[in-house]
Amino acid sequence: MALLRIAVQSKGRLYDETMALLSESDIKLSAVKRTLLVASRNFPVELLMMRDDDIPECVSSGISHLGIVGLNEVLEKNKDVRIIKHLGFSKCRLSIAVPKRGAIKEIADLNGKKIATSYPNILNKWLSENSISAEVHVITGSVEIAPGIGIADAIFDIVSSGSTLVSNNLEELCTVMQSEAVLIAGNDNLDVELNEVLDELLFRFDAVKCADDKKYILMNVPRERLDLVISHLPGIKSPTVLPLADSEWCSVHTVVSEKHFWEIIGKIRDAGAEGILVLDIEKMVL
Repeated sequence: MALLRIAVQSKGRLYDETMALLSESDIKLSAVKRTLLVASRNFPVELLMMRDDDIPECVSSGISHLGIVGLNEVLEKNKDVRIIKHLGFSKCRLSIAVPKRGAIKEIADLNGKKIATSYPNILNKWLSENSISAEVHVITGSVEIAPGIGIADAIFDIVSSGSTLVSNNLEELCTVMQSEAVLIAGNDNLDVELNEVLDELLFRFDAVKCADDKKYILMNVPRERLDLVISHLPGIKSPTVLPLADSEWCSVHTVVSEKHFWEIIGKIRDAGAEGILVLDIEKMVL
């Protein structure tokens, strides 16, 4: 059987989270470290380990069928690829940052200034859209030190927690775009066999992602309070209600979003639910 080749980042946070997604999708890999090409032991895919900024070119040229890379790299490289799926991890933003208590207070103050970045194409497009005339100075790596050593007046770079900006006495002026990991493919169609592998891969990714922020809840509820408890449950469909040995009680099972978890738990407890059991969900198929 032909193998579906996926180009992935060889190290860093995106690599770690990609490996976690593949593991949760039951795609078992042989030794990965210091290996360029890694095949799965139980699924027809192989991983091509690369620098993240080389992945769009690798996919567009057909060296790899798919790639998992940050949206920022896709937009910066502007290669002939299509986004198949937003994966929801490795989230960050690309922002313009300036020295604290410096002369640049608003976007218009960037006119005539020099901005250091590793993403000149995204930055130039944004400057043009906002009618700002600034000099773009391209730097690879350690962009945040540019204002401190006099190379630039501002920077345009990835921001996650913001701690790197703080340590370099910088603050965000504005956010230009949000980014996350995406699954990309070239614009040449895959053959039937590889398309079947891709469909199964997406099915597994969806099952993992669907369960990611969900909790499975079991509880005991007096029958006389059942309607009130159910009214507070926003489950996927109708909750499951099962009889208990005591005919005056029943067991209620449902799935809730972690975002509203504590709010819901408080409401169903006050409505009469007891013995509430909360479980993590590993996979969920809708």
